[in-house]
Amino acid sequence: MSWSLLAGIAAGMVALALAARWARLAELSLTDPDNAVAIAEGRLVGFHARQALPGGNGEGALVAGNGTVALLKRRGARVDVRRLVPPLALVPAVEGVGVDSGDPKMGHVALFGVTDDQVRALESLALRPTVH
Repeated sequence: MSWSLLAGIAAGMVALALAARWARLAELSLTDPDNAVAIAEGRLVGFHARQALPGGNGEGALVAGNGTVALLKRRGARVDVRRLVPPLALVPAVEGVGVDSGDPKMGHVALFGVTDDQVRALESLALRPTVH
């Protein structure tokens, strides 16, 4: 085996790994409300989503559910999800609003382009009784 063949194989493997990582990161983007709903329902047992409020930069989202709100935060190739009970603790953030998760590991989640009023409306939707 020649060195050029080994270098070509290694370069191909690196390219495939980068393509797989890029596809995985694109799949976890939180800018799409339907994607945020699917992640929240898949990760939280018994959670039935009603509406999602994604941040404009895809790093965080809120999803209104049945009496609770799911807080999603993207961390590289994974998404952390926490179930919160309204009212949510809001903190000031640059060009948006921050939501305190109450978990020191997760910290505050900044929702770019989202206002306090939008978060409070989502909370009220989560607290409305479900009609079957």
